Amino acid sequence: MPRARGKFITFEGLDGSGKTTQLKKLAEMLEAQGIAVVTTREPGGTAIGDKVRALLLDSRTEGMAPLAELALMFGSRAQHIHQVILPALKAGKWVLCDRFTDSSEAYQGGGRQLGPQNVLTLHRVLCGNLQPDLTLLLLSDPRRSVQRARGRNQRNRHIADEGRFELEKAAFFERVFKAYQAIARREKRVVQIEATRPIPEVQQLIQEAVAKRLLHKKVAK
Repeated sequence: MPRARGKFITFEGLDGSGKTTQLKKLAEMLEAQGIAVVTTREPGGTAIGDKVRALLLDSRTEGMAPLAELALMFGSRAQHIHQVILPALKAGKWVLCDRFTDSSEAYQGGGRQLGPQNVLTLHRVLCGNLQPDLTLLLLSDPRRSVQRARGRNQRNRHIADEGRFELEKAAFFERVFKAYQAIARREKRVVQIEATRPIPEVQQLIQEAVAKRLLHKKVAK
């Protein structure tokens, strides 16, 4: 009997919205139920992707052309799908990914004003139009999120310079936020989570969404 395909869950939202924290908590919950989980991130997720990530997020590459930025994002993503995501799903594992193509539509399509169609076309051609089973969109105030992300990057500067996007002005992040809202209206797979709540409350909302959409059961409060 063939192994059942795993589930693909993506976490989306502005930097500083708590995606990474909540992804780890969900992984722990699923593993406690005996589900094999792979956690990963974009850009990155592979040795090749991590090299692309370093280039994309380094503040010293702030002069990169928007189309070059988009192309690099999809180069990393195509490798990520081929090397990590699809093999894990075929093996029956659940993949939890910090960002996926929705990020490109929000940041490059919206923030860089390249438009959604360029992003969606590249996704069909380079990614085989792979769609998450569930996307958790963590909603947060753009200004507060950017402040948190800038503070985090300053604290971690000794590890890696990943502050290029945080150099952008408020109008950029407002466009990103609006693009995320448009995606949520269009895609039924997206569940919007109010991320300004305390971490345990956000965790509960996420677990309820996963239980309802993918586990088909209720989570005890």
